[in-house]
Amino acid sequence: MESTPTKRGLVMRSLDSIERTGNKLPHPVTLFAIFSLLIIIFSGVFASLDVQVDDPLNEGEVLQVKSLWSSEGIAYIFESAVTNFTSFAPLGTVLVTMIGIGLAERSGLISAALRGLVTSVPRQLMTAALVFGGIMSSMAADAGYVVLVPLGAVIFAGLGRHPLAGLAAAFAGVSAGFSANLLLTSLDPLLGGLTQEAAATVNPDYAANMNYMMNYYFMAISVFVLTIVGTFVTDKIVEPRLGEYKGAYKGDAGYLKPEEKKGLWAALFSFIATMAVISLLVVPSWGPLRGDGTILEAPFFHTLVPVILIMFFIPGLVYGMITKSIKNDKDVANQLSDTMATMGAYIVLAFVAGQFIAYFNETNLGIVMAVNGAEFIEGLGFDSGNLFMSIMLILIFIIVAGVINLFIGSSSAKWAIMAPVFVPMMMGLGYSPELTQLAYRIADSTTNIISPLMPYFAIVIAFAQKYDKKVGIGTLMSSMIPYSIFFTIVWVVMLIIWMLTGLPLGPNAPIDYVG
Repeated sequence: MESTPTKRGLVMRSLDSIERTGNKLPHPVTLFAIFSLLIIIFSGVFASLDVQVDDPLNEGEVLQVKSLWSSEGIAYIFESAVTNFTSFAPLGTVLVTMIGIGLAERSGLISAALRGLVTSVPRQLMTAALVFGGIMSSMAADAGYVVLVPLGAVIFAGLGRHPLAGLAAAFAGVSAGFSANLLLTSLDPLLGGLTQEAAATVNPDYAANMNYMMNYYFMAISVFVLTIVGTFVTDKIVEPRLGEYKGAYKGDAGYLKPEEKKGLWAALFSFIATMAVISLLVVPSWGPLRGDGTILEAPFFHTLVPVILIMFFIPGLVYGMITKSIKNDKDVANQLSDTMATMGAYIVLAFVAGQFIAYFNETNLGIVMAVNGAEFIEGLGFDSGNLFMSIMLILIFIIVAGVINLFIGSSSAKWAIMAPVFVPMMMGLGYSPELTQLAYRIADSTTNIISPLMPYFAIVIAFAQKYDKKVGIGTLMSSMIPYSIFFTIVWVVMLIIWMLTGLPLGPNAPIDYVG
């Protein structure tokens, strides 16, 4: 009888240690400021030691570390501060994308669409609908956390099922399946921009031909695979473990009102019409966005950010006009302003992250680390010619990224730190930037739901306590760990299949990199 409490105590102590350690980390803005200062210091040290490597782009030439701890370096820091910020690739793409997504969210379209999805399917498919809806909710950034997660609990309670199982299913889809989607989301240009910048330090020509859909094929198929896996874990593991719900709360499934249904239909028709117009710009040979080649080539992929904006903006506007949440142009402007107001923290983060990346590139430290790291790993036998070693290397990278995610919740903050090092290093070993980004996205998503430091973790606990006052970190962790394990295993197996078959990860996105 005493063994179980001991085990529970050990688990809780481990979680407490993770929480304490994570809470001691500075804010991501402070982290990037510290990293920028370290780059300045290290550049001066390594430059004085005459550290250099063979130039991976120009055979026979060498690259030396440039010092920012010098007259020229200090002048560069001041002269480039504004440019480093405005040229930070993810800044513009994310802000522009959020204009469209923000209107769709503020007008009520996103919330109504999610509720409509999970309340209009047969009872036996309800779990799958919750998981699927959660995965697809990433198109609206964090909307799924505040809409679908509590809605999952309400729906399950209304159906006489355990509400915490519904909450867990929705949370798993929203958070652990965050990277997967049938549509492009703000995460694609956000991470893609960082990946392109990192790849450009090794091969600017290759980076220029990369696109934000570099992981689309893999992630689109993942939506259906993860839906099946999430449904299995919920129905066969999580809900049976929770047992019968004996609480009094039954809740309201939040079914759509007539005006919301009307608004959804109007939004759907406007979305179809919008896509038809965009198709006319891309598909025909005379399409201005098609260019001289196929539809999978530039300039179409370089216009995806404004396309995403339009895809969300027009349906959101139509929905708002039908439901009266938008009555005039002032309402549109106010809703867009409210959306941009929530991006303040990201803009500050972009400023310091932009400095860090610029310093990293200017000093050549990224290339030096990548070349030395690649040589070290090559010495261990990790090379693209050995498939087993290739798989082992990717697995090691996934594990490292997953562990880091337990302490730093921001996906973009982590990738901004890791991409300048790992993307060039992997390219040196023959792995494409697209593959490295995909491995990162797998690790980043699957460990979200088991990190108490994830921003929405405490909020999900608050949602759960509505049904059981005793719910704490341990309760939520024990419910979410099965999802994390199964999602990781399945995603890794999928990745191995991709590597074995050589299937493209997305349009013009190979597994291997040939410089």
